[in-house]
Amino acid sequence: MGKQFDALDERLIKFIEKQHMFFSGTAAPTGKVNVSPKGMDSLRVLGPNRIIWRNFTGSGNETAGHLALNNRMTLMWCSFTKQPMILRTYGTARMIRPEDAEWAELATHFPPQLGMRQIYDLHIDMVQTSCGYAVPFFDHAGDRDTLKHWAEDKGEDDFRTYWSERNAQTLDGFPTGFENK
Repeated sequence: MGKQFDALDERLIKFIEKQHMFFSGTAAPTGKVNVSPKGMDSLRVLGPNRIIWRNFTGSGNETAGHLALNNRMTLMWCSFTKQPMILRTYGTARMIRPEDAEWAELATHFPPQLGMRQIYDLHIDMVQTSCGYAVPFFDHAGDRDTLKHWAEDKGEDDFRTYWSERNAQTLDGFPTGFENK
């Protein structure tokens, strides 16, 4: 049976810290719903009602376009190990880009890495846990380093061009804030 809470407590924060991946979910008022797996060292819990996560350059940029139109976001973790649980945080999020004033301070929460495109700042208004009994067991073999090597080969100067050419619109044609950057 699912349980709802107003905020994360220490037990739930420790659960998040043990997970190797999470999923982000966003949607514009119309069009496709986006659910995206995230990994790498990209998430920090800053308090019982605040999470930030850094987003790396990728083939799409749905989250940015959706948040520009509708700032709702859900993050989800599920345990693939002995402790069965699914944890969701629901709230409103905002996007911070490298040129924004808050970027420098928020980026200090993460080790430097090429290809950081955005940091999302989620204010949590509800937390939900559920059993996770049907989630299969998986062993974590390690993080992929493919994106890291791709970013190093590309170089920092090429990212803005890539963002304006490949990350400027969502699948439904909504702008992401990277047009002509």
